[in-house]
Amino acid sequence: MHQQAFNAGVEQAIMSEQSSASKAAPPTSSNGRQEPNGFPSGMNPDDNFVQIVDVVKKFGETTAVRGVNLSVKKGELFALLGSSGCGKSTLLRMLAGLESVTEGQILIDGEDLAQLPPYNRPVNMMFQSYALFPHMSVESNVAFGLKQEGVKGGELSDSVNNALELVQMAKFAKRKPHQLSGGQQQRVALARSLVKRPKLLLLDEPMSALDKQIRQRTQIELVNILDQVGVTCIMVTHDQEEAMTMANRLAVMSEGQIVQLGSPHQVYEYPNSRFSASFIGSTNLFDGRVVEDEPDHIFVESPDLPVRLYVNHGITGPLGMPVTISVRPERIALMRKLPEGAYNWGRGKITNIAYMGGYTLYHVTLDSGKVVVANLSSLAIGEIDSPTFDDEVYVRWSASAGVVLTS
Repeated sequence: MHQQAFNAGVEQAIMSEQSSASKAAPPTSSNGRQEPNGFPSGMNPDDNFVQIVDVVKKFGETTAVRGVNLSVKKGELFALLGSSGCGKSTLLRMLAGLESVTEGQILIDGEDLAQLPPYNRPVNMMFQSYALFPHMSVESNVAFGLKQEGVKGGELSDSVNNALELVQMAKFAKRKPHQLSGGQQQRVALARSLVKRPKLLLLDEPMSALDKQIRQRTQIELVNILDQVGVTCIMVTHDQEEAMTMANRLAVMSEGQIVQLGSPHQVYEYPNSRFSASFIGSTNLFDGRVVEDEPDHIFVESPDLPVRLYVNHGITGPLGMPVTISVRPERIALMRKLPEGAYNWGRGKITNIAYMGGYTLYHVTLDSGKVVVANLSSLAIGEIDSPTFDDEVYVRWSASAGVVLTS
């Protein structure tokens, strides 16, 4: 390893392992429970354990984060999801204290941390590169932060052993990082981050160095470990499946702002914009205009289809308003015969087939030229006699499958 790269790794590790300074205990209420500073009376601090308030970050003339407001619950695993350059990593680094805040506040457990240096924050960060010391054993890597605090003897060894047992790495305690697999190195980095019981754990693309099969297995293992510890965790990822699998809630970011916030189910099933619908998973988008709007349904005319689109709920807006209807590929069925009804179908030819193992993606080019993607299981394919290239088919979906997007 080049000395410069080694030094950079050491600096990263030191920043992630610095201890939080001891602080005076917050005042207690009449029932003996501690009342964290910074929370108004009657507010549940567990629901606002981490607060990001009107946070702005500028690099010269460039604004990387634009007035972000976010609350994370105690014990929650929260994901910041977005493409490169959206501001998610900058936000994470501000939480860690590795970047200063241009405007706004960051609070953890009711305490404003915006002016505190990294080594005084009750926060640990697990870097994408893991930043393990290559010349140290596994147990020495995990013990490093505690030694910096002055922990010694039995307390040190017990804490290290407990952390390694938690991540199932105790039997590798004497090995060096280069003797471990990528997944094992990640576990060591996690043990080192958790050994001092931080109030907040930050994960920067935690699975990016692992291949897909190991990554999928490790995602579940990591969630189980974090649940055991009960630590509050904020992770940054560009991997949609990773965020959907691991997070209790997630925020989709674009151009320095949060564009949608909710549970994985809410964000996937009910996107609030074309961006969210297209970024989380894949979808089919039909542009059109509202021609009928009732409390229990709307009709939309689209140049993409020979019939109207029908959605089984009303919206707020004038007739003629431009909208987009989002329909997920797994909600679309293929048929050989003309569908019944005068809405939510189109005719076309199969122009591409992508076999994905458990399911198959069919690309159907409609008569209008619009390409619609349908996700079919092996059972569904068998029921329509295994369609293939250039077969003429109909695409069809239910009234509850479409989501109306107005932006």
